[in-house]
Amino acid sequence: MLDHLIHGATLVDGTGAPARTADVGLRAGRVAVVTAAGSCEEPARSTEDATGLVLTPGFVDPHTHYDAQLFWDPYATPSLGHGVTTVAGGNCGFTLAPLNPDRPQDADYTRRMMCRVEGMSLAALEQGVPWGWSSFGEYLAALDGRTAVNAGFMVGHCALRRHVMGPDAVGGQPTPDQLDTMVALLKQSMAEGGWGLSTTRSTTHSDGDGSPVASRHADRSELLALCRAVGEHPGTQIEAIVTGCLDRFADEEIELLVDMTATAGRAVNWNVLTIDAAVPARVPRQLLASERARAAGGRIVALTMPILTPMNMSLGTFCALNLIPGWGEVLGLPVPERIARLADPAVRAELLRRAESPEAGVFRRLADFGRYVIGDTYAAANDGLSGRVVRDIAAERGQDPFGTLVEICSADGLRTVLWPMPTDNDPASWELRRETWAHPDVLLGGSDAGAHLDRMCGAPYTTRFLGDCLRRRRLVPLEQAVRMLTADPAGLFGLRDRGTVAPGNHADLVLFDPERIDAGPATLVRDLPGDSPRLDSRAEGMVSVRVNGVETVRDDKLTGAVPGRVLRSGRDTRTVPTR
Repeated sequence: MLDHLIHGATLVDGTGAPARTADVGLRAGRVAVVTAAGSCEEPARSTEDATGLVLTPGFVDPHTHYDAQLFWDPYATPSLGHGVTTVAGGNCGFTLAPLNPDRPQDADYTRRMMCRVEGMSLAALEQGVPWGWSSFGEYLAALDGRTAVNAGFMVGHCALRRHVMGPDAVGGQPTPDQLDTMVALLKQSMAEGGWGLSTTRSTTHSDGDGSPVASRHADRSELLALCRAVGEHPGTQIEAIVTGCLDRFADEEIELLVDMTATAGRAVNWNVLTIDAAVPARVPRQLLASERARAAGGRIVALTMPILTPMNMSLGTFCALNLIPGWGEVLGLPVPERIARLADPAVRAELLRRAESPEAGVFRRLADFGRYVIGDTYAAANDGLSGRVVRDIAAERGQDPFGTLVEICSADGLRTVLWPMPTDNDPASWELRRETWAHPDVLLGGSDAGAHLDRMCGAPYTTRFLGDCLRRRRLVPLEQAVRMLTADPAGLFGLRDRGTVAPGNHADLVLFDPERIDAGPATLVRDLPGDSPRLDSRAEGMVSVRVNGVETVRDDKLTGAVPGRVLRSGRDTRTVPTR
C-alpha cells in the first residue's frame, strides 16, 4: 500500500523532459510509483487531487549559510517555504566546526567572525547555538534529526587553520607538521560527513577584529595540499572565493582555481557571476576559468542568480558600501565622527570618486545614489520621505543626490534604511542572462540564505524565478527552469537519489499553483534570538512541500514536521568525476 498518492498533477520531473499529467505514489519516504494520470491502481492511505497544479522535485540551493540558523530555525526559513528541500552550507571558508577543545575561546572568535563577515546577529549566535562540539562530526550530529530540510556542509578552511594554528592562523604560515595536521583534520572531517573544502581569498572577508580571515593567509602549497585531500574522499567537491569573483578574475586567480580543481579531480564552484550588459567583457572573462579548467581535466562552475536580489543598506551599519575601497575608513568611524566626515564636501567627493573608479569593481553598481529609494526613517525632518527616490528629493532641494542622501541619513543618526535600485534591470541584461544560463559551467544559485540577514533576502529566488518564467519575462520554459533548480545542482554535488521525480528517489517534492507561484516582498521582522532583525519573504502559490515524503509546507504555511536529514559525503553523495 502507498502512504500517499498525488493524483493528476502536471509533473515536471527535473530532467528537462516535457511536462505530463501523472499520478505519483509515495512509500517509506521515497517515490514508489510514477504513472499516467488515472492509471495507478495501488491503494493509498491518503490521496490528493492535484489537477491544475505543477509537481516538481524539491529545489536544491547550492550556496547557503544556514550553519547556525538551523539550530534555532529548523525550517530554514524562508527557503523551505519557497520549495527548497536541500541546502548546501559551510561555504566561503566559514564553518562552526571543527573547534579546538583546548581553546574554548575559539568559539567566541568564530561567532564574532561570522557576525562580521556573514552579517549574522551576534546575539543570535550566542543565544541560539549550543556550541557543544569540537569535531566536525559532532557538529553534524548536533543537527541530526532536528531539521526540516536536508542539509550538507562543506568544511571551512578558516576553521581548519584556527583549530591547528590558533591565533597564528591570522597572519602566520603553518609549519610542515601543522600542515600535515590540517590535512589530516580535513580528511577526518570529510570522513565524518563533510562535503569537501570551502575557502576564501577575497579581500572583502575580514574577521571580527577587522583582520583578513585565516584562509586569506594560506599560500598556494597549502591550498593544493588540502585540495589533494579532497580528491581522496568520495562524494566531495570544492567551493572557493577569490577577489576576482566580484568583478573579473586576475590571471593568477584563474591559474590557482584551475590548479585546485585539477589537483583534486573535483569540481570547484564559486559565486557570484554578476551579469550586466553594461559590462560585456565580464562574462567571457569569468568563464575563461571554466574553459581552462576543462582543458586541464577539471571543472570550474560559476553560480549566478536568476533574479535581482532585494538588498538594503545603511550608512550606520556594516554593509556592501563598506567594501568599496576607501569607504571603510570613513564608515568604520564612530557615528558622530562619521556624520562629521560625511558633512565635508571634499570627503563626499573623494568617496564618490573611489566608488566610480575601476578599483571598486562590481561595487561601482552602488555608486548611482540618485537611484536609491528611501526606506524607514526616524527623524521628524524626514517625514514623508519613505518610498521616495533620492534623485527626486535632490531635485526639489537643488542638491546633488549623494549630498541629499547623506543629509537625510545624518538627520536620522545614520539609521535610515536605503534600498539601491538595480542598474542591470534592462532587456539587454536579461537577454545576456538567458544566454549565459545555457553554458554548461553556469549554475543557478548564490542566495547566501542564512547570512546578511538584515541586509538582503536571496532565499526566494526559486519561486520568483518560476513566476518570472511562467508569467513575466518567460526567458526559459518551465521544464528547463525546474531542471536548473533541481537536477543541475543535485548533479554538481552528486546527491544520491535526489533532484528528479523517479521511482526509488527520495520523495522531496514541490506542488505549486502555476497561476500564483511567486515570492512576496522582503519585509523586516524581528524573530531571531535576542530580538535581532532579518529580512523575510513569504512564498505565494506554494500548495505543498514534502521532504523525504513528509509534508513540511501546506498552503504556504509550515506544518511543524522536521523530516530533513544531514547529508554526509560518500553515504549521501557520489563522486562526480571531472575527467
